[in-house]
Order: sequence, then C-alpha cells, then structure tokens
Amino acid sequence: MEAEGAGAGAGDRFDFPQEEEKILQFWDEIDAFKRSLELSKGRPAYTFLDGPPFATGLPHYGHILAGTIKDVVTRYASLQGFHVERKFGWDCHGLPVEYEIDKKFGIKGKEDVQRMGIAAYNAECRAIVSRYAGEWEATVRRMARWIDFKNDFKTMYPEFMESVWWVFKTLFEKGLVYRGYRVMPFSTACGTPLSNFEVALNYKDVTDPSLTVLCAVVDGTGVLAGASLLVWTTTPWTLPSNLALAVHPGLEYAVFVERGTGRRLVALEARLGAYYRDVGQEVMVEARVPGTALVGQAYEPPFECYAERRAQRPGTHTVLGAEWVSAESGTGIVHQAPGFGEDDYETCLRAGLVSEEDVPCAVNDAGELQAPVPEPFRGLYVKDADGPIMRALEARGRVFQRTQLTHSYPFCWRSDTPLLYRTVPCWFVRVRGHTDALVAASRASRWVPEFVQERRFHNWIAGAPDWAVSRNRYWGTPIPVIHCDDCGVVPVPETQLPVELPEDVTFDKPGNPLAHHPTWKHVPCPSCSKPATRETDTFDTFFESSWYFARFCSPDAPDGID
Repeated sequence: MEAEGAGAGAGDRFDFPQEEEKILQFWDEIDAFKRSLELSKGRPAYTFLDGPPFATGLPHYGHILAGTIKDVVTRYASLQGFHVERKFGWDCHGLPVEYEIDKKFGIKGKEDVQRMGIAAYNAECRAIVSRYAGEWEATVRRMARWIDFKNDFKTMYPEFMESVWWVFKTLFEKGLVYRGYRVMPFSTACGTPLSNFEVALNYKDVTDPSLTVLCAVVDGTGVLAGASLLVWTTTPWTLPSNLALAVHPGLEYAVFVERGTGRRLVALEARLGAYYRDVGQEVMVEARVPGTALVGQAYEPPFECYAERRAQRPGTHTVLGAEWVSAESGTGIVHQAPGFGEDDYETCLRAGLVSEEDVPCAVNDAGELQAPVPEPFRGLYVKDADGPIMRALEARGRVFQRTQLTHSYPFCWRSDTPLLYRTVPCWFVRVRGHTDALVAASRASRWVPEFVQERRFHNWIAGAPDWAVSRNRYWGTPIPVIHCDDCGVVPVPETQLPVELPEDVTFDKPGNPLAHHPTWKHVPCPSCSKPATRETDTFDTFFESSWYFARFCSPDAPDGID
C-alpha cells in the first residue's frame, strides 16, 4: 500500500511496509520493550493472562488477530502507569504432539509405544515441540507486538511442571481430589479420553441401528403379569452390559395387547404411533399406569452377563426412574449400561447399582468387547458387534423392531474414527458443592461483554461436574501420586519429584529431572519408605493452563512460586 506522504515533495511516495520495518529496527536498536519494562518497575502490576499457542503449529490469522488485541490491551495498561510483564508461552504437551509422532512412526496403539519405549517416544515428542519457534517469533515481531521471547515459558519446563504439581498437591490436601470413574468421550485410535472442546470439533451425520428389544417382566402381578417391556437403544453392542432400564416417573405408560400376536407389551403410550400405523386397530390398551408403577419391577436382561451382580447389588436388572427419559424417541423405556453413557451412569449411581470405584466396562481401550461379554462377541470392535448381537437376539425371539436412525455423532478430530462414550478411571478435582462460590466470585468481576458473564459463564459453572484432570497418555506432566499398600494414595511434594530417580534416567537440563513417564514405576513410599507404585497417568493439558503460576516458573525465575 502506498500513499502520498505528509510534507513529501512532488513525486515522492511513502512505503508503509518499509517504514514499519524501519520502526522495528529502531525499536531493536534502543531495546524499546526492555527499556519500557525497566522504566515501569515498582509501579502497580497489571496481570494479563495470555493463553499460549501450541508449539507444533504455525501462526495463522486467528493468532494474529487475537495477538493484536492482546498487544493493544497491554500497551494501554502500560501507558496508564502499570508495570505489565509480558512473557511469551508455549503449550507443549498432549495429544497434538503425540499424534504427530504416531503418524511419523505408524503407531496404532499403546502396545506400539511400549515396543518403541516410552523414553524414546517422549524424546521424539520433545524434538518437535519447538520446530516452528523461529517462525512464531518472526511473525509476532512483524505484528509489532511487544512480548518477551527470551524469557518465555514452556509447559514442558521442569519449573513449570513444579507449579502444576504444587497446585494439584494443594487441592489434594484440601480434600478436593479423588480418583473415580467417569463416562467420557474416548478415542480408540488415540487410546485416550477427549475433552468436550475436542469432541465438538468433528461431528458427522451417521446411520446407526435403532433397536427395540423385548424384556419380559419377572414375577409381574396384575396387568404386568406375562408382560414384556419394550426397550429401545441405538447401541446394540452395549446390550450385554445392561444393568437396568429407565422410565420417566411422571409420564403415562400403556399396558397393551397386540391383536395379531396376543403379546402383552408395555411402552410409553405417546410413542405407540411410532410403532403401529393404526394404533386403535392393531393394539388394545388394557391399562394405563404412571412410570412410578414400573419403577422397581424386575425383568429379564437381554444377556445374562451380570447375573452374579444381582446378588451383590440389589436392584440390578430392575426398572429405575429418570426424568431425563424423553417422550420424543424410542419407547420411553431406555436400556441402561452405566459403563457407556453419562445419563446411564448417573442414574445407576443414584440407585446404588454402581459406585465411583465400581463401574462395569466390558470394552478395552481399543474398543473391543471383553469379558463378561459372551464368547461369540468377545474381541469384536464395538461397531462390528452390532450385527452379530442383533442376529443373536432375533434368533431368541427378543427383537421387537429393528430399523436405522440417522443422527449427528462425534468423531475423533485427529484420527477421524467414531468416539465411544465409556467409563474410564480418572483423577478428579471436586467442583460440585463449590459452584455457588465460583458464581459469587464471577459476579465480583467485570466482564466484557457483560452478557458472557450471566448468559454463558454463570450457566456453565452453575451446572459444572467434577473436573476430570488426568489422561492415560505419555507426553505430559506426570500426576504426583504414589500408591502404597500401607499408606494408600500419597501425594508427593513437588520438591521431591521425581522420587529417587535411577541413574539411567535422563535429564532435560542439569539439576532438573524431566519426569515424562521415565522407564521406572516402582518407588519407595515418601511416607513409610516401603515399596510403592508411582501413578502413570499424566495431567490433561487444560490442567496445565495455569499461566498465572507459570509466569513465575521460567528458568530465569529465582524462587519459583513461593
């Protein structure tokens, strides 16, 4: 872009890009940014939390736009008389890096990583983290953004990981950390659960089975004698893991007889039209009962995989009440497999059929069915098992209707494979019970724009579940916990991590052990010194997003986060 320069002589042209380069050169010569920080020392601090980019990607328009806005805010604060420390940061851990290495070496699962060796795998991850650092610095400099690249922070710095360990240990000591199960979107290709943000990146319209099966009422009396419940699911592969059925306690259900077959059946009356062209001619309604009349009724499950569990957990294979059951689809009687659905898990948890430490999940990390699923289906990938399971139920006369349903379904955005919702053991930070305090703290803050505060953030934190902060992966900050047979779960002080490293464990830099899943696992308990086992999970990268602490934890920071 060229224009007439103010005061320029006839024929002179003003080159904006060239002048910008001159200004950048002048700033470099006088070290303008550093000098501005020196001049503002001792003034009130203005804290600006800047979400760092991921180190394995190149800057794009979104980064440039957001970076420009951030630069305007921090420059304005500096001109208002504040000292504004601005350090550039890098997100270094997590699946984006691992996925690049998996593609490079053709790694398909965790067994391939084990064969390669975790230390070698993480060395490859570390090697690609800063490959675009030069391009980033050149682009940010050309934007004229004032920010410190020389004293940057990286989430893989041991000093940074110490800050994360400190946060976790503090939460642990306050009783806000526990290990339990949660139904989470799981990528079988990557072998790890994904965040809700990642799930939202790749939805597709897919066609899945829509199956309605017959579950005979056990010891039914009155109108329920000899009746069968019509149970609906879109995931036939979960039927061997059935533990309960769910009905809406406030809706009306019909006990009816098919005129052609004489079968006595039970379903939500409002849904009969979805199964019969002429309800009045094809069925005869014998009774109408509220959902509460069905709650507690025992039934025959589609498969007897958990017969022994009925004696251990009373209420297994009975009907439960759940207000989330919809009258818009299915039969109003929903199959419950708590290992594979969040609503299923919460409903069965409230009923005492499962606990935070005991949730049956007959699927491995590769998405293959496992015991106690019957042998004909064991070892099949879940989507491949739908057909054989439906055919087996048809052979036993248990299928009422078999159709198809097209709906939107999430896929892994890295591998483009369908996600499974399944229970995984996780470390959690307790959020439930603290949401009122979080909302109150938010209301004490000023939000721009204002509608984000009330309409989005408050609604989100008011219903926030406990936060799953762990991942069963390799390239990430290790969770600082020791499992001891005598002492139980013991948090390890950040100053003692890693615990007694063997001599053959490499160091990222002198005096700073990099504890990315070293090839050791058995360690002495920090409490009793007896042999114990170190936790092998890593933190979710979102738990690492503690820039407020990290800005004190770059290698030049003298005292860490005292």
